[in-house]
Amino acid sequence: MTVVPGQKGTAGIEEVPDPGAQDGALLVRGMAVGICGTDREIAEGGYGTPPSGEARLVIGHESLGEVLEAPAGSGFAPGDLVVGIVRRPDPVPCPACAAGEWDMCRTDGFGERGIVRLHGYGSEHWRVEPDFAVPILPRLGELGVLLEPASVLAKAWDQVDQISRRAFFLRGRALVTGAGPIGLMACLLGAQRGYEMHVVDLARAGPKRDLVEDLGARYHSGDAADVDVDVDVVIECTGLGAVGRSAGRQLASGGIMCLTGIMNLGPTLDVDATTLNRNMVLHNQVLFGTVNAGRRHWEQAAGALAAADPGWLGALITRRVPLTSWTDALDRQPEDIKVVVDLTA
Repeated sequence: MTVVPGQKGTAGIEEVPDPGAQDGALLVRGMAVGICGTDREIAEGGYGTPPSGEARLVIGHESLGEVLEAPAGSGFAPGDLVVGIVRRPDPVPCPACAAGEWDMCRTDGFGERGIVRLHGYGSEHWRVEPDFAVPILPRLGELGVLLEPASVLAKAWDQVDQISRRAFFLRGRALVTGAGPIGLMACLLGAQRGYEMHVVDLARAGPKRDLVEDLGARYHSGDAADVDVDVDVVIECTGLGAVGRSAGRQLASGGIMCLTGIMNLGPTLDVDATTLNRNMVLHNQVLFGTVNAGRRHWEQAAGALAAADPGWLGALITRRVPLTSWTDALDRQPEDIKVVVDLTA
């Protein structure tokens, strides 16, 4: 699965050389790759960087594969299911990368498999370093492909947990904006923590609403401003400024708001900074952004998937596309939640 970053219409399939040992000690048979908004942005020419000296980038950062070869002492064996971590530390490295927290890189000198400067996992065979491979329980099977999006939310909730310890905090209600894969994962992890979960989305009915309610959460259709409860946590997953502002107004004093979505800039910045500042200062609120995930977050996410209902997780995967026509996965369809490319088909 390749693309020329910066050039729209170049996404396609091609034969590439087998990965060499320099790419990682584990040789893996690719099984599945999840498609997300980042992949669509790369295919549209808006994002992405190929490895140095190359024109094309092997895309795919939401991975799942089966180990074919593993050296002794690696902690892995042939037949194991694994997911490859996306980010690699700045080779210099920066202070955060040197401390093992490369998800918090301070220089932007990191690499990301399938996104920035490193080939991804969208191929029939790939390699990965054991330190950047996460084992998947055999009983999860294909559902392991959901680990990458789950890791992003594991990090978001981990930071909420850490910030909440600054002072008195009531772990009561939480609001998630958006019921796509990221929003649904945010709801799952919040419910697992014991929060009373609320999710707002534009869809009035259908699988998204069903998935939210199956978690025991309350689904709100329409505007976040119409949600009729105050919340202690907001996880914003749409990247829409108006949605974020409306949700932020539901925060109780001492509340915490996490931004996971990246806003698309229009002619003017879509934010009322004065109102935001006033509310945050007068109500002791915290607003933070998060992206990617560290090793501990991938492990936390693996635990969250293992504890979840497999039937619920399986319902997130609404469409499967064979490798030979993988670009079909880039076209959104009305009922899509998570689209997966089957690398074995």
